[in-house]
Amino acid sequence: QGQQLSNSSSVIQFLLLAFVDTWELQLLHFWLFLCIYLSALLGNGLIIITIACDHRLHTPLYFFLLNLSIIDLGSISTTVPKTMANSLWHTREISYRGCALQLFLFTFLVVAEFSLLTIMAYDRYVAICQPFHYGTLLGSRACVHMAAAAWGCGFLNALLHTVTTFSIPLCQGNAVDQFFCEIPQILKLSCSHSYLREVGLLVFGVCIVFGCFVFIVVSYVQIFRAMLRIPSQQGRHKAFSTCLPHLTVVSLYVSTGTFAYLKPPSISSPSLDLVVAVLYSVVPPTVNPLIY
Repeated sequence: QGQQLSNSSSVIQFLLLAFVDTWELQLLHFWLFLCIYLSALLGNGLIIITIACDHRLHTPLYFFLLNLSIIDLGSISTTVPKTMANSLWHTREISYRGCALQLFLFTFLVVAEFSLLTIMAYDRYVAICQPFHYGTLLGSRACVHMAAAAWGCGFLNALLHTVTTFSIPLCQGNAVDQFFCEIPQILKLSCSHSYLREVGLLVFGVCIVFGCFVFIVVSYVQIFRAMLRIPSQQGRHKAFSTCLPHLTVVSLYVSTGTFAYLKPPSISSPSLDLVVAVLYSVVPPTVNPLIY
C-alpha cells in the first residue's frame, strides 16, 4: 500500500505496479521483456544504421523513418529497462526524480512520434498526389525543419505536462497503478480539484492529437483518390505499397492508444490496464521495424 501523504514534497519515491508476485514469474517477466527489448534495439538499430550508411536511402521518406526509429528506441528504453530491473531485484520502487523523468521522456517521445507520423502522411500525400513538386515541397531543409518541429512539439508538450503534473499536491499515497509513471496514474494520487489544470492541458493535447489524426485521414482520402486515377495496376500497387507500412503503424498506434485512454470505466481493471499499457508502450516500438 502507498503511504498516506499530506503533500507532494513528502513523496521521495513511488511504488510501481508489479506484473506478478512470485519470484519465478518475475524471472519469467524479466526474460520475456529482455527478449522484447533486445528485438526492439536490434530492429530499430538496423534501420538507423542502414539508412545512415546507404546514400540511396537519403530521401525524405527514409529520413523520417530514421527519426521514427530513434524515437521508438527512446520510447521503449524509457519504460522497459526499469520494469525489468524491478522484477530482477524484487522491488517496485522508483525515485521521485526518476518518476518525473520517466513521465517527461515518455510524454515527449509519444507526442513527437505522432507528430512525425503526421508529417510522414504529408510526405506520402506529396509523393503520390503532387509528384512533380516533391523535390520542392520536401527538400532537405524542409525535411529537417519538419522533423525539428515534431521533436520540439513533443519537448514543449512534455515540459508543460511534467511541470504541471508534479506541481500538484499528492494526498492519495504513492502507489502508481501502472508499471511506469504516466500522467493519468499520477493524477489519481492528487488532492481533489487540484488536478483540473492538468486535465485541461490533457484535453487540449487530445484536441491536437485529434487534429493530427484528421489530417492523416484527409491525406489518405486524397491519396486513395489519386491512386484510383493511376492507369496501370502495377502503378497502383507500387503507390499503395509505399503507404501500407505507414498506414499499419498509424493504425496500431491509434488503436492501442485510443483503447487505453478512452475505454469505458466499467471494463477497467488493474490487470487489463497493465496489458493495454504494454500494447501501446512496448508493442509499437518493437513491431514498427518489422512493419517497415
